[in-house]
Amino acid sequence: MRLGICFLPQERAIFPNLTVEENLRMCAYSIKDKALATARIEAAIGMFPVLGQRLKQIAGTMSGGQQQQLVYARAFTIKPKIILIDEPSLGLAPSLVEQTFNHIKQIAASGIAVMLVEQNAIKGLQTSGYGVVMDLGKLVFEKPANEVLQDQSLRDLYLGKALKK
Repeated sequence: MRLGICFLPQERAIFPNLTVEENLRMCAYSIKDKALATARIEAAIGMFPVLGQRLKQIAGTMSGGQQQQLVYARAFTIKPKIILIDEPSLGLAPSLVEQTFNHIKQIAASGIAVMLVEQNAIKGLQTSGYGVVMDLGKLVFEKPANEVLQDQSLRDLYLGKALKK
């Protein structure tokens, strides 16, 4: 965290036996100024209001989507320079995927850089400002996300038929 980098793995990294509030406080523990820590927790709850309604609930008993919000709120609380998110839509019900990407957009809009690794390439590109494709560890191309989505040859090669008109 000293370098300002936060990694969110594809598994939900919460303390399942602690309450939502305790999870947020655990993440804010590294913030020396306790008033600042409290303010950041309140800001995270403002961004993810469902968590404010569940502060005393054991985190492991929440739905998958709510646990995902807690993961993002914890990261938002520590205000890193960049958050690396691995497969944010993995394991989520289709109805929660859009909500998840909206949360990622909110985090990015707050001034925190976000780097996604996402199996749903279309949704990832629609959320991102920039797209990078690697093949076996080698850079294939990098372009603004909207250009990737509009380039027919790239769509055919890397996104399959999902975007064909």
